Amino acid sequence: MTNSLISESRLSLQYASIGGDTTTIRSLDWDRSRFDIEFGLRNGTTYNAFVIQGEQTALVDSSHAKFRGIWMSLLQTHVNLKEIDYLIVSHTEPDHSGLISDLLEFNPELEIVASKVAIQFLTNQLHKPFKSRAIKSGEILDLGINPKSSSHHRIEFLSAPNLHWPDTIFSFDHGSGILFTCDAFGLHYCSDDIFDVDPGLIATDFRFYYDCLMGPNARSVLQALKRMKGLPDINLIATGHGPLLKEHIGLWIRGYNEWSSQRSNEVDYAAICYISQYGFCDQLSQAIARGVGKAEVQVQLIDLRATDPQELTALISEAKAVVIPTWPTQQEIELQQSVSTLLAALNTKQWVGVYDAYGGNDEPIDSAVAKLRSIGQRSAFDPIRIRQIPDSNDYQCCEEAGTDLAQLLTRKKNIAAMKSIDGELDKALGRISGGLYVITAEKDNRSSAMVASWVSQASFDPPGLTIAVAKDRAIEALMQVGDHFVLNVLRSDNYQPLLRHFLKRFPPGADRFSGINILNKASMGGPILADSLAYLNCLVSQRMEGPDHWIIYAIVKDGNVSDIEASTAIHHRKVGNHY
Repeated sequence: MTNSLISESRLSLQYASIGGDTTTIRSLDWDRSRFDIEFGLRNGTTYNAFVIQGEQTALVDSSHAKFRGIWMSLLQTHVNLKEIDYLIVSHTEPDHSGLISDLLEFNPELEIVASKVAIQFLTNQLHKPFKSRAIKSGEILDLGINPKSSSHHRIEFLSAPNLHWPDTIFSFDHGSGILFTCDAFGLHYCSDDIFDVDPGLIATDFRFYYDCLMGPNARSVLQALKRMKGLPDINLIATGHGPLLKEHIGLWIRGYNEWSSQRSNEVDYAAICYISQYGFCDQLSQAIARGVGKAEVQVQLIDLRATDPQELTALISEAKAVVIPTWPTQQEIELQQSVSTLLAALNTKQWVGVYDAYGGNDEPIDSAVAKLRSIGQRSAFDPIRIRQIPDSNDYQCCEEAGTDLAQLLTRKKNIAAMKSIDGELDKALGRISGGLYVITAEKDNRSSAMVASWVSQASFDPPGLTIAVAKDRAIEALMQVGDHFVLNVLRSDNYQPLLRHFLKRFPPGADRFSGINILNKASMGGPILADSLAYLNCLVSQRMEGPDHWIIYAIVKDGNVSDIEASTAIHHRKVGNHY
């Protein structure tokens, strides 16, 4: 089948055969710059749906509502909507389920096949009756034999909760060897390439997507990978976002396994609770989880609306820290029971934090905090108060609160690690000196800064430098490939005030530039410190992962020196195993 392309502004569609009596409808959103938990996108994204044709026809997922006009039109061009027998809903997040209501308008007899939790969510979303079938892991949907290819399409379902919604299922077609995974194994990357033809081109986005959406539930990822091992050979991973994975399947699966295994090796974990489809719980909890994960602490996201009471008790009671949203004052019975189970499972040895769900009917956050204090809970961070629809600063505050919490949990381990390194090696490493710099970055009304000394020129043409940035630094989120930042060079005769200011601990969400004399230039990637010796405006070109730091290679776009007679401040260390 030829590849069909329909364009409307910067939204476009592809309809193409991907083999095994299966076609894809890829919704290309070229200009989308933010997604889900407010992390930035540099290459847009896609929303992928699929048509499987056996004796009967199944549609796997739909698309974002913004594609309504052109998506429905293209689908009707190739498929008689009244002849679609099943709609398999991988999960109910709006970017994949935004056109379900439209499909039911054309075909009221369409049977929706999804997990039990997804059916419950759709009942609340659609506000209309629909035919449905709730399926469990291991169940089969038989589409029969395609008369043209003689392939027998039997769809086996694999439960994959929390990847990254609680209602997620995978679908494996035994007739084609295609595994439909929705968000899992995806990436936010928009291009005309349907498949993963160049792994190097998409590897950075693939890892960034994993860290943001899958990493916080690494244990759930490993459970899904175990279920996948029971399948026959997988010929194609049909993802919900980005290119489909066909050419390098082993590479992507190994990555998920290695990263998730590393995260799950830690016994200690933080339980981040949320209430699905209530207020901004989903996005805020994920921002906190991302902050925790940056400090190499394991996270377990827990949906209070969908988690079994027995499992909820086990996850909460075993956690070293628990983060709780404000809950609705008026609750359905199941959610009321979950909140009661949660509170009963807490113990006084845990760190506990609270954040505003901003759902419009919340238990006041001060009331929730008082209730926790009355049962002896230790505060992990100041209550995160959301007084408006969350913006980028609120999400940054959540991320920083998560990182602070993780550092509380790892404090003893880090101290022990410092003491365990060989003394002579430690002293020798400490003899590697460096300059003193302040990195500043600003993007989408978010800003941050950090003191750096691990900086080195790395290339002449183009002029480039490398910076080692600890994974738990707040600024790391603003130094992705394609981001700009400013390297401020401190001067030897006047560096102490700036050093003291930027070395102090800032509360989550605090303005790091309050009281600092800065020069703002529209073309710069961050504030220029007026008292610095020089500045370099840099563009992140590549990132390489180390054990506890990201190595950032950046191209220097321009710069200036304020005093050619002054010299750079130098940092001499005594030991080389910590800052």
